[in-house]
Amino acid sequence: MRRQTKATLYGLATVLLWSTVASAFKLSLRVMTPLQLLLWSCVFSLAALVLILAAQGRLGLLAGMGRRQWLLSAGLGFMNPFLYYVVLFSAYELLPAQQAQPLNYTWAVTLSLLSVPLLGQRLGARQVAALLVSYAGVVCIATQGEPLALRFTSPLGVALALGSTVIWALYWIFNTRDTRDPVAGLAANFICGTLYVLAATLLFSDPVVADWRALAGAAYVGVFEMGVTFVLWLTALRLTDSAARIGNLIFLSPFLSLFLIGTLVGETILPSTLAGLGLIVAGIALQQAGGRRAGA
Repeated sequence: MRRQTKATLYGLATVLLWSTVASAFKLSLRVMTPLQLLLWSCVFSLAALVLILAAQGRLGLLAGMGRRQWLLSAGLGFMNPFLYYVVLFSAYELLPAQQAQPLNYTWAVTLSLLSVPLLGQRLGARQVAALLVSYAGVVCIATQGEPLALRFTSPLGVALALGSTVIWALYWIFNTRDTRDPVAGLAANFICGTLYVLAATLLFSDPVVADWRALAGAAYVGVFEMGVTFVLWLTALRLTDSAARIGNLIFLSPFLSLFLIGTLVGETILPSTLAGLGLIVAGIALQQAGGRRAGA
């Protein structure tokens, strides 16, 4: 099988798995609290990452990390998985999945905004237009198609969903300084992050989960949202002849996700959600087109 065909298959597998997680979040939160879901998801994700490192013969990378690298993981692990998923799961608890998922998808737009003060990048006219288009979609979704009325399903939920994009974008900006093996670095981040989550769960929730459905949901989220998909995506990018071609596959994810939300979660997908998501995706596509042209 050609390398590019393998890359496309790995990319499609990642996108398909990403498309299921919004439904998994919402269904799991019906039987457990956000902190419980996060704690057990982290446990399963960490187990998956350690098994992947062991299978690749690279488990020694964790043991060989120095004090400075563990301090880096202590900071990055606080952001992801701890803070990011606490905020994101709380948003999913307050909002319909069809609202939380597209709002969280705007992290790429937030990354562009934060890159200006933090990385010294500049926004051109195309990037500004892309931001305006995407955030018009955010308003459309958050107000259920009534932007002038400004009636939100949950103002706090919308704030949390958009706040999660800030945390995620900051995490990836700071992560650019991490020179470690990506899988080993992520595993170290999850070791530290899981300790934060455990402490928060002991203080504000209950780590004991007796419902098998809850544990099954946490296992799915941990393995396929936090663990395996990361490795699949890295593999796709390593094999491909065109990172842009693989990157474009992510535009399939939010629409597949809405279909699954309607099918599995039972939400009636509103026209305003589809229209808003279309604007968000159009804005991100416009932004990426501008970036590719600038780098050509």
